[in-house]
Amino acid sequence: MKSIKNNTTNKIEINKSIFITELIKVKDIDKIKEIMEDIKKKYKDATHYCYAYIIDDNKKSSDDGEPGGTAGVPIMDTLNKKELNYILCVVIRYFGGIKLGAGGLIRAYRKAVVDCLDKASFNDLVNGYELTIETSYDKQKEIEYLLKDNYIKEYKENIIYKVECTKEIKELLETKYKIREQKEKVIER
Repeated sequence: MKSIKNNTTNKIEINKSIFITELIKVKDIDKIKEIMEDIKKKYKDATHYCYAYIIDDNKKSSDDGEPGGTAGVPIMDTLNKKELNYILCVVIRYFGGIKLGAGGLIRAYRKAVVDCLDKASFNDLVNGYELTIETSYDKQKEIEYLLKDNYIKEYKENIIYKVECTKEIKELLETKYKIREQKEKVIER
C-alpha cells in the first residue's frame, strides 16, 4: 500500500469541460465532510464534485449527479489500482457545453485522476509501531540520532518521545530505553 506525500492538484480540459482533480491526504473519515464543504466553497460555480476515498477498510465514491457509475467508480478504480490508502480524490467538473456520453465521462474522470497521480509523490505504508519512550535528558542526543527527526517530544521531569517506527527500530529502542506505551499501526516510509 501507498499514500500520497502531499496534497496535489491538477487541471485538464476535455471537450470544453474543465476537470480539476484534488488528491488530499486524509486519515480521519470524520474530516471528509468538512473537506468537501471547503472544496465546494473554493470551486463554488462547478457543475459536479465527484469523489472517492479510501481510509483503511472504509471506501466510498460519489457520482454527484453524473450518470451512475461514470465518475465515482472510475475514480475509485484508479485509486485501487495504485493501491492507495489515506486518500480523498475529488474531481471538480465545470461543464463546457458538450455532452461526453457515458463512455466519454468514464474516460475523462479516469484521465483526470491518472494525470494528477502522475504529478504526485508517494510514501510506502508498512506495518510498524507507535511508541512512547521516556528517557533522561542526558540521553537526548543519542536517542534523537537514532530517531532521525521522526518524533514529537515533550519536556517533563524526563523527556517523553512519541515515535512511529518499524519493528527493527522498535527492537533496537527496547534494548536501550524504557518504552511506556506501544501499539501496532500502519506507518509511512
